[in-house]
Amino acid sequence: MLTLVTGGTGFVGAAVVRLLLAEGHAVRALARRGSNLQNLDGLDLELAFGDLLDKETLRHALKGCRRLYHVGAHYSLWEPSSEVFYRVNVDGTRKLLEAAMEEGVERVVYTSTVGTLGYRHDGSPADEETPSCLDQMTGHYKRSKFLAEEEARGAVRRGLPVVIVNPSTPVGPRDIKPTPTGQIIVDFLNRRMPAYIDTGLNFIDVADVARGHLLAAERGRVGERYILGRSNLTLQQLFATLGQIAKLPPPRVRLPYRLILPLAYGNHWISSLITKKPPRIPLEGVKMAKRRMFFDASKAVRELGLPQSPIEQALEEAVRWFTDHGYVTK
Repeated sequence: MLTLVTGGTGFVGAAVVRLLLAEGHAVRALARRGSNLQNLDGLDLELAFGDLLDKETLRHALKGCRRLYHVGAHYSLWEPSSEVFYRVNVDGTRKLLEAAMEEGVERVVYTSTVGTLGYRHDGSPADEETPSCLDQMTGHYKRSKFLAEEEARGAVRRGLPVVIVNPSTPVGPRDIKPTPTGQIIVDFLNRRMPAYIDTGLNFIDVADVARGHLLAAERGRVGERYILGRSNLTLQQLFATLGQIAKLPPPRVRLPYRLILPLAYGNHWISSLITKKPPRIPLEGVKMAKRRMFFDASKAVRELGLPQSPIEQALEEAVRWFTDHGYVTK
């Protein structure tokens, strides 16, 4: 069965591609010309060069495909212009799903994010039914992914069989960019993380995220969304675990939110007006850190059979991969 994967050159997409190949699927990966293909080196797959904003290239890539995993997205906490988030994540998703409908794709798994979900005021883990709205979305990435989910639900109403998955914070090998979370690990390993703030995230092994995609295609209910998550950890707990793995002391200074926020605004101003490079302290990341982003993945465990590998194992693999591939310099 021929399957198209968008975003296959990235962290999560590459994990999905590798699992599909291991399961015996024929895989076609959509990539832009000039993309870093490192994560696909040596794999027995077909490359289709195209762009999410070019519908003709999307239709060409989808020819003969029975399944589509739309993992590709623009994921960043800062860009010189916010327009890129909406063009790629919203317009690109709409064009791709329209092309999938026209080409008769039988099953679509759309990769969203837990960032589109709501939060509970008492701090308890949110789930797929926790109410959310566009006004609650912090930053352009989350806003664009919220709107992209609306495109996916609209496609369902028009008859396209789409299942939505909402990964939390994947960790593991082949985070080549790296992602914002991978950068936190790299900064810790390079002793560039002298302090932390009181926040928390839900973490999951990237291999389990990939498995969750395939399970969603097989067992997921059309129109439903499934949180792909595992362990709720505070940032302090994350650094303590990384410290045990890397034999490094974790940061002991906790910065108050009221102190880090103005620093983030200053970094954002310098990046936007002077350097045109990503800020050292991303403002959107700091704003999101105001609340602990804890989630309950029991629906995916119950309905899909989502695996729950130990997060310590995934963090150890991430540390080893970053160390072995030259990201650690100190």
